[in-house]
Amino acid sequence: MSAIALPVDFTDPINASILEVSEDRIQGFQRDPLGEISRISGVELPVVIERIQAMLKAGNIRRVRQTLLATNLAQGALVAWQVPEAKLNAAFDWMFQKDIFSGHVVTRSTDTATQGANYRLWTTLKVPQGYSLSRHCEFLSTRTGAEKFVLLPAKRLFALGVGHIRRRGMEPGSKADAPAEVTEVTTITLNELEWRILEAVKREFEAHELVPNIWEARAREAGVPLQTFLEVAEDFNRRKIIGRFSTFLEHVKPHTDGERVTRFNALFHWAVPPGRELQAGAEVGRHHIMTHAYWREGGPEFRNVNIMGVAHGTDKQLVLAHKAAIDEHLKQCGIDISYTNVFWGGRSEIKPSEISPFAYRAWCQSMGVDPETMRA
Repeated sequence: MSAIALPVDFTDPINASILEVSEDRIQGFQRDPLGEISRISGVELPVVIERIQAMLKAGNIRRVRQTLLATNLAQGALVAWQVPEAKLNAAFDWMFQKDIFSGHVVTRSTDTATQGANYRLWTTLKVPQGYSLSRHCEFLSTRTGAEKFVLLPAKRLFALGVGHIRRRGMEPGSKADAPAEVTEVTTITLNELEWRILEAVKREFEAHELVPNIWEARAREAGVPLQTFLEVAEDFNRRKIIGRFSTFLEHVKPHTDGERVTRFNALFHWAVPPGRELQAGAEVGRHHIMTHAYWREGGPEFRNVNIMGVAHGTDKQLVLAHKAAIDEHLKQCGIDISYTNVFWGGRSEIKPSEISPFAYRAWCQSMGVDPETMRA
């Protein structure tokens, strides 16, 4: 007698209860992250495990992993690329398939032909400490035919948490009672043992690895006792290099039932007066619709925008209504907006950016590049 197939769609009530928690509410390093999902969602642990396993096997959950605040571990930037239209898809494929240090790879367009609209390819990039973002991008340009690139490193973070299920149906203007906290971007150095443990912490979980004592096998992988593994990981937490334990939904492509978690991926740009970036970013970041919000300097290529953020939705006009509510809120706070724009996402692929210095040296050698020539 065959087993009854479990529901794997995000619209199933039990799955939705789990995903509302598991997408972005398990913050920091937890000794028992699956138990925390169970406790907060009110769904029994065995059910949490079997449902996440089933959604992962079906491809509706893209990956399960402990995320890092990699901006504190590696040099990173959002990168805007100007690529000839005829080479755009091939450049996209190369970035996604061949560069393990490029994470999000997205084509973007604007509703009107405004300044910066010719930058159609956008990626997130991280290179390990001691290596050069610019040199890495110059190398990528030779392989993809990109004509220009603009590095947009984050100066501060105001929002980072992709919870699509709990944002569905959210009203424009919904926001926290207080401005978002400002997260500094710092650089933290790890020793060889710490890197070994960190690599075991951040590796994606296969379905069979989702068990109650989830870190036991990872401690063996790192070659340390479980207690040592847990203590070092909790120290990572204190040093602010751990993000959240997360189940990442396939949010752009159709799920097994044909539904999409979200249809529109919008990168918002705002230019606010110099000196008001921290206040403006914190006011943008307090809006619940924002999955990301940063202070980034766009420079003259992007009309000197300095606050950027990302929001998702299933209806374009509703996404624009969310932005209009944020624009109005900024004005009510006395923050002038001299320029704003929306870069809409098109083709999109997402993978974790590698940050290991060991992996970087191996990748350079696989590309026929002397790693020493990529030093900062």
